[in-house]
Parts: sequence; structure tokens; C-alpha cells
Amino acid sequence: MTDKAQATEDGQAQGDGAESLTVTDNRTGESYEMEITDGTVRAMDFREIKVNDDDFGLMTHDPGLSNTSHCRSSICYIGGEEGVLEYRGISIEQLCEHSNYLEVAYLLMYGHLPTQDEYNDWVYQVTHHTYVHENVKDFMDGFRHDADPMGMLLASVGALSTFYPEAKDLSDDFQQHVSAVRLIAKMPTLAAFAYRHSLGLPYVYPDNQLSYTGNFLSMLFKMTEPRYEPDPRLERALDVLFILHADHEQNCSTAAVRTVGSALPDPFTSIAAGVAGLYGPLHGGANIAVVKMLQRIESTDNVQDFLDGVKEGNERLMGFGHRVYKNYDPRARIIQEHIEEVLEATGKQNPLLNIAQELEKRAMDDEYFTSRKLYPNVDFYSGVIYEALNIPQDMFTVMFAIPRTSGWMAQWMEWMNDEELRIVRPRQIYTGPRDADYVPMNERNGGAS
Repeated sequence: MTDKAQATEDGQAQGDGAESLTVTDNRTGESYEMEITDGTVRAMDFREIKVNDDDFGLMTHDPGLSNTSHCRSSICYIGGEEGVLEYRGISIEQLCEHSNYLEVAYLLMYGHLPTQDEYNDWVYQVTHHTYVHENVKDFMDGFRHDADPMGMLLASVGALSTFYPEAKDLSDDFQQHVSAVRLIAKMPTLAAFAYRHSLGLPYVYPDNQLSYTGNFLSMLFKMTEPRYEPDPRLERALDVLFILHADHEQNCSTAAVRTVGSALPDPFTSIAAGVAGLYGPLHGGANIAVVKMLQRIESTDNVQDFLDGVKEGNERLMGFGHRVYKNYDPRARIIQEHIEEVLEATGKQNPLLNIAQELEKRAMDDEYFTSRKLYPNVDFYSGVIYEALNIPQDMFTVMFAIPRTSGWMAQWMEWMNDEELRIVRPRQIYTGPRDADYVPMNERNGGAS
């Protein structure tokens, strides 16, 4: 027995129990004491609980890892009950008010806000790594004209590993740093190339005289003008959106980055795993579902009928509720503050915004939704802003992947330098047959009993 899971002869656990858990195995009558650290117990301690010496020991079963700590991290804190989000201890509200995306990216990866010199150097490095190898254009041209931009992004991010074989040296701090710079710098370029390819438009090269978000808008929308001049209101709104999406603790895509990273491939491969996780409609594609829902409602006059349908189980309310937040998602509040200026800058009315606002108002006045902790999340309004920016729905998830790259890289770097790093290898509960005999083909009956 280990010192963390020790059974006593009289079946009583030793210790005062102040920072420990006592578990009694009713099969044997023995009790075990498990150390509690940071509100958790180690799953491996349960392996000490056995019926006999030949027993494998108890496992914990947690589909979706809803209550399993995957790692120790100091990057992102979510207070789900209070509706709190912090990066390195700084509230998301303060960062969105005072900071910009590249400064936040530095904060996530290096654990502190940069000095002026550090910031200037960081911006210079990112700005001068925005170009991609010309072969990447040929790679992009190999996709069908109607290829999903997210699929193109996934493939091209993975392909970057072939351009930088030196990134495989994971023990080199410089290689970790320069890989982070390259990914943060090149992700908007790859995303814009995917967008232009889907429209049959020529690619626009980066303009390093523009800001990070201004350059991205240029690569998306520049046509025949000598230089694209982004509207400062759109730059700022996109900057805020990027800050809000930069990291969000151990979500599906971040867990994928850490899981693949545990096998020690190059960082481009690990980040491609994050893009793949984000590709799914339950993760990065959630705001698309919100926009489709609002389009189907069609008018503010139909909102109450829709909500009644939700209560009756005939409709699904998208963009409300969250796996972690049991209160109003703080990111949703911040997004709302920038919607009007985006609409003003684009000079257009967006009827979806009116529907969304009416839907939120009625839902928040209804105990059915508030008692179930169904509050708007970040996806509820982000799609409305993308619509106002004339970004097609199949680009919404790509817009998510760009800022999340800094969070993925911060999580990857932390994981690579974690003394607890080991290859991720979950257990399973086997439910299939045992000791089955091979049946020759001429004797098989197609699986019938």
C-alpha cells in the first residue's frame, strides 16, 4: 500500500482527516485514507483498493472528463458559479478595457504583462513572421473551390510542421518560443487564404504596417485599393473578440492539444489537434447554430412562440447555458458593448441583433430559464458580430481558431515544462466478449446468433 492510500488492520483510517478522504470498501470492510490536495484526490490512489492481490484495483469512470482534473495550470481561471474569467489572475473585463490581443497573448504564454521593451520586441517578432512559404499557396490551391475553410486551416496548420523540422526539438526554449511566434503570426494569414480561396479571390499578402487585427481585415477584404484602411472601430471590436476567445481553460480543443502534445510531436501538430477539436459543432461551431436559430425565428414577434417551444421540448435554445458557467458568461456581456459600434461602422442594420436581444430579455425574465442557470454565453452574440462584418458562417470557427492559438500555445508550453508530463493514456471499461473462437469464413452466418 502507498502512504496516500493506507488500510489499517482495524479498518479505521489513520490521520485526523483534515486534508484527507476516508473510503471504506464494503466488499472487504477495509478503509483507505487518501490525501486531498487542491480539492482533489489522485485517481491512481483508488488503484490501491483491491479485493485481493490479483485484483487490478478500482478505476474511476468519468465520460467526458466532467469531474477529472487533467493538469495543474496557472493560465486561466473560470469561476463558473460567479461568472468570472481571468487570464493569469487578471479579469477579462480589465484586459478588454485596457489591453490588446497581442499583449494578452504574451501574458498567457509568459505569465506576466510585458514591459514596453518586451511588448515592442514581441509585436515586432509576430509582425515579421506573418508571411508563409509560397508553397503554402500551392497547397491551398489543391483544395476544391468550395472546400470548408476550417478544413483548409486544419490541413495547412498541420502542414507547417514540414516547413520547420527544427521545431521537433522540444527541449530547446528558443524553438518553443519561435514556434509560438510563428503560429500566432501565421494563423491569420492561413485563415485569410482559406477565406479568399473559398471566394475564388486572389490571396492578399500581409501588410506589416497595420495592426494584428487590421492586417487580418486587410487580408480578408482588400480588393483593388492600393492600401486597405481598416476602420478603427472594427479593429478594436475584433481585438476584443480575440481577447475573449484567447483561452478558456481545459475545453475540448485545449485538452486535445495537451493530449496529442503528451506524445511529444512538434507543436504545429499539437495545435492542429486543437483546430480539429474546435471544428466540431459542439465547440467552435456553436455560434453558427445560434445564427441559424435566429434566422429561423425570423422576427421578434416569433420569439415568445419559440421560447414556448423550448419549454415544451420542441425547440433547442442555442447560445444559452454552459458546461462550466452557472451564471452569465462574462464574455457575452463584453461582446454586447461592441455590437452597436460594429453596426455603425459597417453602416448596416442587422435584424438578427434585434431578435437576439428580445430573446435574451424574455428568457431572463422567465424563471424557467433562470432557475436552470440558462444564461447567454459567448456564442450567443459573437455570430451576430461576424454577420455584421460580412463574414460567412463557414468562417465563424476559423475566426475562433485565430485567437485561441495563443491559448493553445500557452497550454502546450506549460505542459511541455510540467514535471508531471506523461503520455495521456486513459483506461476503459471493456464490455465486449472474451475467449471467442475464430470462425472460418465458410461457416459464418453474418453475425446472426
